Amino acid sequence: MIKKLIPYAKKYRLPAILSPIFICGEVVIEVFIPYMMSIIVDCGIQGAPLQSKSGFVVDILLRFGFGEKSGIDLVLSTGLVMVVLAICSLLCGVGSARCAAKAGMGFGSEVRKALFDKVQDFSFSNIDAFSTGSLITRMTTDINTVQMAFMMVVRMFVRAPLMFILAFSMATGINFELSLVFLVVAPILAVVMLTIGIKSFPRFQAMFKKYDRFNNYIQEKLIGIRVVKAYVRAKYEKEQFRISNDELRDSSIFAEKLIILNGPFMTMGVSLCILCVLYFGSRMILGGEMGIGELMSFITYIQQILMALMMISMIFVMTVMARASMSRIVDVLTTEPDISDKDADPDAQVKDGSIEFRHVNFKYKKDGKRNVLEKIDLKINSGETIGILGGTGSSKTSLVQLIPRLYDVTEGEVLVGGRNVKEYTLHHLREAVSMVLQNNVLFSGTIEDNLRWGDENASMEQIRAAADAAAADEFVMSFPDQYATDLGQGGVNVSGGQKQRLCIARALLKKPKILILDDSTSAVDTATDAKIREGLKKAHGDMTTIIIAQRINSIQHADRILVLENGKIDAIGTHEELLKSNDIYREVFLSQQEGTMAG
Repeated sequence: MIKKLIPYAKKYRLPAILSPIFICGEVVIEVFIPYMMSIIVDCGIQGAPLQSKSGFVVDILLRFGFGEKSGIDLVLSTGLVMVVLAICSLLCGVGSARCAAKAGMGFGSEVRKALFDKVQDFSFSNIDAFSTGSLITRMTTDINTVQMAFMMVVRMFVRAPLMFILAFSMATGINFELSLVFLVVAPILAVVMLTIGIKSFPRFQAMFKKYDRFNNYIQEKLIGIRVVKAYVRAKYEKEQFRISNDELRDSSIFAEKLIILNGPFMTMGVSLCILCVLYFGSRMILGGEMGIGELMSFITYIQQILMALMMISMIFVMTVMARASMSRIVDVLTTEPDISDKDADPDAQVKDGSIEFRHVNFKYKKDGKRNVLEKIDLKINSGETIGILGGTGSSKTSLVQLIPRLYDVTEGEVLVGGRNVKEYTLHHLREAVSMVLQNNVLFSGTIEDNLRWGDENASMEQIRAAADAAAADEFVMSFPDQYATDLGQGGVNVSGGQKQRLCIARALLKKPKILILDDSTSAVDTATDAKIREGLKKAHGDMTTIIIAQRINSIQHADRILVLENGKIDAIGTHEELLKSNDIYREVFLSQQEGTMAG
């Protein structure tokens, strides 16, 4: 997992390298300071000669003439050196923190970008495998956890071992026998940390799954807040939220309550060590084997050693949490898109809007038991208008989604412009196909911004012409800000019918060779539907148009109409031919005619 994510830190390797360098300077200085304090106490206050001390710190001070000083002069001189060292340590600490933050935030940004880019390459089946809420959790909570772990590792992974080694060396230099106290406690703390880490990992995995479900719930209910209000379900949804929220809380507590034991155990270890050092150290002072200043510095070194262990413990805890997050991030990054350009001709262009289905079978999952579409053989000429009719679950949408390769066929092949769709790059294929999906989606921004998804370089004349063809220009011009009207998130400022017309206009602005309208006029009245059909006829040219509809009057003027039943072609022909020969079509037509007459 780490090997997969480390390349995303490459862009920020300089701050990632500088941070440990600054840390080394900070740690070395911090380790010097306690020994300087022992010199002040033993030599400056107690009056012992500086030459009686040993170690490279004393050697340095002697070279600079500190051996000739005593009493208050030695205290002031050594104190001044300590102040300078403290300032240098502070500067190193600031530099390390700044570099670590830059490297960590940059790393998180790169991973987040890679994750988002990967999702953009996913096929519909890949997206189906990861829920939207889960992907949001991975791009936010999981990446934040990994980012924090990275920052901690950049700083503490160097600081903790270095401080441990240097502080332990200084402590053994002062009094080897007393330092054995630590060697008794350390293995016990190591076993405790390891046990807690192993037991905690599966708990955090379960917690993140709860996060996924919680985010899915929140997303669904906030998107559907108008339906909740319309059906007066606020009280029910509050209770459902409480249950979901409580489950997440309980799962988080269950994961955290084991890992937080790490802190108390480490604190207990530190306290026991200090008590033992004070007991044995005081006996050594009374016996003349150790100076008061040496005991003070020894205690500080023991604290530094155990602080280093606590840092290692924190790294361990963060790594346990980050490991669960890393595995979820890597799951997405290593998922290969089901649909790719690997067999495509990069120069292949869609020459016309002809479409052919040859012996096509399709199911959403390869291990599925039954085909969603079965034995589909169909040829559509370029420029034709094809209507598709069928009951709910007859796989009308599944059929048209195979054309721009939103899904790939399980068996057989789909040809567009005389070539298998797999021979085109996804960019070239989808540039030639405009599809207005069942769920009409508009984005935050103005009407003009949304329409420019079809052609970002379109002139205002072209935008209005496309909107006019979709019967949208009239209502847009009635708004005070016209095409500069802000739609709000998801197009909440327009009605369902207006949203459908804007989506059709956006698709037309693309000037596609194939236009697919998937039940895209269901929310408009029959008069507006007729205007849209008239507009499409004018904008038609040699564009192939496929219209999925529930109302027969939306497709009865099509060149041919396809009737689907249970994923199979039941019949195909003109409106008149199907009225004579197809029971399903005739039954739907008569029921709609009766409904119209009754109205």
